[in-house]
Amino acid sequence: MLGVIIIKHIMKTDDRGVIEMIQENPYMQYFLGLEAFTYEQVMTPSLLVSIRKRIDLDVFESLTDDLIRKGLKLKAGAKQEEADTVTKDDEDEDGDDHDDDPHPGNKGKLQMDATVCDADIKYPTDLDLLNESRQKAEELIDELCLKLGVQDKPRTYRRAARKEFLNVSKMKRKPANVLRKAIRKQINYLKRDVRIINKMLDTIKDEPIPFERRQLKYFFVIQHLLEQQETMYKKKSHQVEDRIVSIHQPHVRPIVRGKAKAKTEFGAKINISLLDGYARVDHFHWDAFNEGQDLQSQVERFRKLTGKYPELVQVDKIYLTRENRRFLKEKRIRYTGEPLGRKPAKEIKSKYQKRKERREAAERNQVEGKFGQGKRGYGLNDIRARLSSTSRSWIGAIIFVMNLIRHMRDIPLPYFVSLLQKLMIVRNINIYPLGPQMKLCA
Repeated sequence: MLGVIIIKHIMKTDDRGVIEMIQENPYMQYFLGLEAFTYEQVMTPSLLVSIRKRIDLDVFESLTDDLIRKGLKLKAGAKQEEADTVTKDDEDEDGDDHDDDPHPGNKGKLQMDATVCDADIKYPTDLDLLNESRQKAEELIDELCLKLGVQDKPRTYRRAARKEFLNVSKMKRKPANVLRKAIRKQINYLKRDVRIINKMLDTIKDEPIPFERRQLKYFFVIQHLLEQQETMYKKKSHQVEDRIVSIHQPHVRPIVRGKAKAKTEFGAKINISLLDGYARVDHFHWDAFNEGQDLQSQVERFRKLTGKYPELVQVDKIYLTRENRRFLKEKRIRYTGEPLGRKPAKEIKSKYQKRKERREAAERNQVEGKFGQGKRGYGLNDIRARLSSTSRSWIGAIIFVMNLIRHMRDIPLPYFVSLLQKLMIVRNINIYPLGPQMKLCA
């Protein structure tokens, strides 16, 4: 079912949309391996959620590594064929076996950078978060009253709370004292609701909590958010550790980037390394981190994948710490960036060296282009998965699809024609019957 995920992210559509698209498109059904066109659904849209829960980011990374190995092998094979045709006569005359150097030098270029994959959440404000939490707490109170058979519901002042919230939220400019007063009132309303829920739960000590798993999660998140908002209100601050910015996705954290467009972004931060146009996610975390700490592990992963250290590492200044510079020097790896210390009074670099350094520093922008491709073309800045695990899979799938399209450039024409010929052969081995008129080829 990996083909459905590939089509989904290439077409940049939702789960229901991709199933409907496949349902009416014979070419997509052929891509998935169906023997005959059918009007039935390939799968239910909810099955894609289960697939994302099972296929983690690590699975897509292993698939990407396989793509890189195959791409490098195809490139090396093409270069070797060209070299063999040129040097075939010379080798016959000499009769020497040109063995490889037992200590081969560094080879290749490695670019690195980090970005934030924005989650699909509403821009968080303290007042909006408290209002959403209060509404969710009122829903939990109604659910408890229904399950416990309570006739007289406790007084929650929900109409007054909503009216006070709307009076402030509709203001175009909110004075600081008015906003602080509104936040205090919403905190008190939410504290009252949480206190009511706890009292109602105390009446059923010997029985399990009558909440479903999702409702219980909301209750814990609401209490944690209330504690954070109270702390910030008392300290007159807007910062708190592990701040919740969405009660529906409590794993999302604010990440300060300092950019002109959006100083703060809300989503997962990923550290990307770029090898010959292939992108790999080396570090994924919901909290902010210093991407410079991953340089050594990224270089070692490059060596594990290609067998050699990179000849040049093209990174930003944040990567070039003293420890990382020392590591690169030990491995005889060049890097883009100014050396530490005071600049020399006289320039000892030639024009060729200066031009070469500028060109190599500009090549680092390829990784920025990869971010733009992912965000504009495949929705890397609009992650619509709701869970932490499914968000990891969503991001991994987008990176894998970009690498798959990049891999198509490495496939030579004869290999592509032979692949099409193999696909044209109809095989009658069934893997999984999906319907009365629908089969999958082996």
